[in-house]
Amino acid sequence: MSKVCEVTGKKVMFGNNVSFSINKTKRRFDVNIFKKKFYIPEEDKWVTMNVSSKGIKIINKKGISAVLKESRAKGYVK
Repeated sequence: MSKVCEVTGKKVMFGNNVSFSINKTKRRFDVNIFKKKFYIPEEDKWVTMNVSSKGIKIINKKGISAVLKESRAKGYVK
């Protein structure tokens, strides 16, 4: 499962762990991704998506149909 949100397009970021003596080592900042099923009443089917917690809030606010249309336009969903 790739760590990319299909609603917001958020991805893994890279940065540094900084110790007390200011030594820097590389680290990853992973996105909070969930595999979640949503029901689309217009198409009468279930869709499984990889969404972040922010993406779930956007779906609750706008609705799954509007969000899917936007995601397809941006190229996040096939």
